[in-house]
Amino acid sequence: MIVVHHLNDSRSQRVLWLLEELNLSYRIQPYQRDPNTRLAPPALKAVHPLGKAPVIVDDGQTVFESGAIIDYLIRHHGDGRLQPSVGWPEYEAYQQWLHYAEGSAMLPLMLKLYVGRLGEAGAPLAPRIDSEIANHLGFVEQSLQGRDWLVGRDISGADIQMSFVGEAARGLRAQYPNIDAWVKRFQARPAYQRALARGGPYALAT
Repeated sequence: MIVVHHLNDSRSQRVLWLLEELNLSYRIQPYQRDPNTRLAPPALKAVHPLGKAPVIVDDGQTVFESGAIIDYLIRHHGDGRLQPSVGWPEYEAYQQWLHYAEGSAMLPLMLKLYVGRLGEAGAPLAPRIDSEIANHLGFVEQSLQGRDWLVGRDISGADIQMSFVGEAARGLRAQYPNIDAWVKRFQARPAYQRALARGGPYALAT
């Protein structure tokens, strides 16, 4: 059985959602953030040296990094679901979204979170960070123009991987109606709701 090492309020929630979309059996090994530091507990280092989540273990294979996990689960257990066929033009776009989510889009959002905690000391960086956020969210907004999902006509692993970006931008989504509608669309899916029920409280779901 697939084991998901799941940290509350983290990127691992989207892995649970994917597993529900694929109708796979899995077991959750839960971990809780430190309420003061918001860091993952040291116990996660016994699973992987980085001490981060998500991590899955499947038939003795340990996989970390959410993009790699999504790719792994769809290739090994998807039976052709949730990704375009290799060789189709949409497949290249799909792969780009899988890498873009964490390779580019999340960085300015995380910088805004951490630099914001510095107060006045971080103020000189704010304009550059805000500019980068607007650049990336503008790109996603444009990509969703006239469509429900990022690749093709149906939901794919690209939407699941990018979901954390849309959710992390929750305070800004009023400026980006296509992103806001997309987030509401995927959060309404039964599989997403089942994942919430199994994974526990998830602040970004609101």
